[in-house]
Amino acid sequence: MNVVHTPVAQDERTKLGIRPGDTVRVHQKVVEKGKTRLQVFEGLVLAVKHGTEAGATFTVRATMSGIGVEKIFPLYSPVIDKIEITRRSKVRRAKLYFIREKVAREVRRQLRNMRMVNLSTTDFKEEEKPEEVADEAVDALEVVVEVDTVPEGDTGEVTSEEVAAEESREEKKNEEA
Repeated sequence: MNVVHTPVAQDERTKLGIRPGDTVRVHQKVVEKGKTRLQVFEGLVLAVKHGTEAGATFTVRATMSGIGVEKIFPLYSPVIDKIEITRRSKVRRAKLYFIREKVAREVRRQLRNMRMVNLSTTDFKEEEKPEEVADEAVDALEVVVEVDTVPEGDTGEVTSEEVAAEESREEKKNEEA
């Protein structure tokens, strides 16, 4: 009788019953510079091949930074630390490869609705004004700040929150001007 020694809990992975349409979170061991860390890959299971035998694999698709990424994981790989099923969906196909085209169609549809725009930072560049004009504008802003009215019931004490709010308003005015 052949006894197989493996660090993988085969019974647990067999009983897990990964199916197409499941959303899974795969915790994978990654070795970098002599240190081992866990990297999580979460996505939709597109296909499960070879059932639960020794060479069984499952394909997971995830979208990262707007790009579709697919990974094929061996079911009994010792590199996989843990597999979690986060969501189960009822599907009517054994292989969900059509999801690839469906996502591409949606992206094309979104691109169709976008408009081509030709803008650059030079379009919004303002001409430099002489310093005298700039100083007059600053004096005018100071006058506006000095004229502010005090609401009834105010003790006249200025809190740090009010100072911060006033400074942010002045910065916005300066950016708009």
